[in-house]
Amino acid sequence: MANLCIIPARGGSKRIPRKNIKDFLGKPMISFPINLALHSGLFDEVMVSTEDEEIANIATEFGASVPFFRSKNNADDYATTAQVIQEVLSSYLNIGKKFERICCIYPCTPLLKTENIHTSYQVLLQNNVDSVIPVVAYDYPIQRALKAEGGFIRFFHPEYALTRSQDLEKSFHDAGQFYWIKTDVLIEKGSILTDKSGYFEMSSFDCQDIDTETDWKMAELKYTLKHNIHE
Repeated sequence: MANLCIIPARGGSKRIPRKNIKDFLGKPMISFPINLALHSGLFDEVMVSTEDEEIANIATEFGASVPFFRSKNNADDYATTAQVIQEVLSSYLNIGKKFERICCIYPCTPLLKTENIHTSYQVLLQNNVDSVIPVVAYDYPIQRALKAEGGFIRFFHPEYALTRSQDLEKSFHDAGQFYWIKTDVLIEKGSILTDKSGYFEMSSFDCQDIDTETDWKMAELKYTLKHNIHE
């Protein structure tokens, strides 16, 4: 199988300080993706990439490995996910470990389900794709988007002003929760998104961007609702 799960969790979150290990309904936030990855049965190793000792200690407490610390260059606000993954792969190669496929799961993903990871993994295996990007459909057609211009409101695409919503092509945005990618592709192209990237459509109920305190409360509400429904 040779699958590696990477959970990138730096300590320098600005908008919600220490959000990767902040208490989320009784547990550190990072414990949710660690638990999901460990119990998915898909990974030879589940590791956390961090430069932060406290995050490393919590990660190992919940069963992840932290075989090496992230460099300062890849722990600032400008380091990309692809750069972080490349550094992890290089560090593993230095100790003689190779992996065929990588799943990068972000640390603030408490709403992710095991089936999200399993189903998207099958897309990677069964289709001729380099990577798999989870996406969520926009609630409203982007072809009917508006902009402010000179004190007035305008359509970005006036040709669609009278087109029925059901006649417009469905559009998506990156769910920002996780990515699957083949290791050789990342090494060769240095990017997760390629012209042969596949996709996996997620429900907006299974994901939430968490950049503000309002986002955090929304994630807690979704999590509570989901678990009350299942119980």
